[in-house]
Parts: sequence; C-alpha cells; structure tokens
Amino acid sequence: MRLSVRVTPRGGRDAVEGWMLDEAGRPVLKLRVAAAPTDGSANASVIALLAKTLKLPKSSVQLVAGETARVKRLEIDADGERLAAALGNPPGDHKL
Repeated sequence: MRLSVRVTPRGGRDAVEGWMLDEAGRPVLKLRVAAAPTDGSANASVIALLAKTLKLPKSSVQLVAGETARVKRLEIDADGERLAAALGNPPGDHKL
C-alpha cells in the first residue's frame, strides 16, 4: 500500500496525529516528529514510528519519495485493514 505522510516538526515525542483519505481514496497520515523534516533523521523517525504503530518490521516500510521536506510518500507492506486496526477508520463515513 502506498500512502502520503505530512511531517510536522514539533519537538517532543514522535506521534501519529491523525489521518484521512485524499480525493483518490489513498491514506494521508499526519505525523509529528522531534527531528526537523529537512534532517535525514526525520525520514528514519517516520519509518520507525509507522513500523511501531502498525506493528511491522522497519523493513516493511519504505520511503518512495520526499516530495518536499514535509511531504513523504511511503510504501508499507500492509493493507487497509491493518491501517484501520492501528489508527481507527478515517474521519467521515470512509472505511478501508
């Protein structure tokens, strides 16, 4: 599954702040990370946070592209059911 991640540097602990579906029905996650998004360690933080949240090995989460410093495209070795189980269904009437 491919998804987008919007990274916000806020300091403190890394956390998933929420998620939604874009116009095409693809997941878009909003993450807070302690590292600055331009720092290479932010990518590692995003991968580690998603792997931990989804209970997957880090090798199951791959960075496909960094469109900007704050918007990343990732590929995860999981389906929508795992995503919904970990994060709940997205806002609105959407279900994965």
